[in-house]
Amino acid sequence: MKVDVLLGLQWGDEGKGKVVDVLTPHYDVIARFQGGPNAGHTLEFEGVKHVLHTIPSGIFRENTQNLVGNGVVIDPEVFKKEVVALENMGVNVKSKLKISRKAHLILPTHKLLDAASENAKGKNKIGSTLRGIGPAYMDKTGRNGLRVGDIELADFKNRYNTLVAKHLDILKSFKFKHNLKELEGPWFEGIEKLKSFELVDSEQYINSCLDNNMKVLAEGAQGSLLDIDFGSYPFVTSSNTISAGACTGLGIAPNRIGEVFGIFKAYCTRVGSGPFPTELENQIGERLRKEGNEFGATTGRPRRCGWLDIPALKYTAMISGVTQLIMMKADVLSAFKEILVCKKYNVNGHEMDYPPYDIKAKIDPVYDSLECWPDDLTGIKNTSEFPGQLNDYIKYVEEKVGLPITIISVGPDRSQTIVRDKNKVPVLA
Repeated sequence: MKVDVLLGLQWGDEGKGKVVDVLTPHYDVIARFQGGPNAGHTLEFEGVKHVLHTIPSGIFRENTQNLVGNGVVIDPEVFKKEVVALENMGVNVKSKLKISRKAHLILPTHKLLDAASENAKGKNKIGSTLRGIGPAYMDKTGRNGLRVGDIELADFKNRYNTLVAKHLDILKSFKFKHNLKELEGPWFEGIEKLKSFELVDSEQYINSCLDNNMKVLAEGAQGSLLDIDFGSYPFVTSSNTISAGACTGLGIAPNRIGEVFGIFKAYCTRVGSGPFPTELENQIGERLRKEGNEFGATTGRPRRCGWLDIPALKYTAMISGVTQLIMMKADVLSAFKEILVCKKYNVNGHEMDYPPYDIKAKIDPVYDSLECWPDDLTGIKNTSEFPGQLNDYIKYVEEKVGLPITIISVGPDRSQTIVRDKNKVPVLA
């Protein structure tokens, strides 16, 4: 068997959690492969909204195992809160969740370092979520980090104290005021919660699943345009958010990647700083934000909004080898009479069809105008009910990107998900 990968093709917040939840009944294992509690995957069913930060989005489905892979960074305090909330809802988390021993831990001092570093940048802030993600990945690559498997070792507390001492020395140079003791209590309570779960050598586990013909879906976090290598650096996250990240974040070989589902909104959003060529800093952007309820699931911050960006979409589909596109929030555009789509860029007087290296370059989007559908899409149950203008929009994007759009979302609930071609989406057939 091969691992199918599901990832976001924009700046995050594309709706990955919802789609994973919809696809989960057709998979045996759902595995997170990168990122940390800066992720906020929103699922809605039976009139209730759920937001997951660390735990894979398959946790609500019966008969499905969930894995937090080695590429993820885990904040024990956040993890405990998430588990307790799920258990209070009657979800048997322990029976359905495994955690990689090789996943790294976010320490309380990582969050302090994050806040101190961002504060020192002043106007040059990158828009960090201040959850300690960056400093944790820095310790990982600097070979200083603590891993989940370390909590099973007799000298874990000594390892913790040694790393914290290094962090406190760095914090002195920032002259950053803090109360570490206040943060450590909940953190160590989270460590005890982690100890109660099944810790696994995840690369062995996931490959054994494949060898035994089990279906695995790798769930990405954040978006491809935030990839540490291929995103709008330095306004990016600290991990590889593209499909290659599933290989290093789970321990699977490239030849074991199967379908790659690429999710995008029918328009664009971004949280935090960084380039955004199609951003609408006007009443249209405000209306997009209102109609789409564009506020971060993790941070609550208002998202910047703009029209769909084809050059960026083609770029991210290319670097991840996307095989199928999934379009989210088509229903939001019903509020408009006209839709603009960026088909190429004019960069410093030269045409480009992919994002330029220089993030400070003057980018003027070149737009096509399409007629919008006047109908409310939220009650649609099948493709035969699609208005002609929606079909035209779908066809336009497919032709520009060169990939089929196989799933359309017309609302937040799991039931508001429509498959256009079940032959191309066999898992939903």
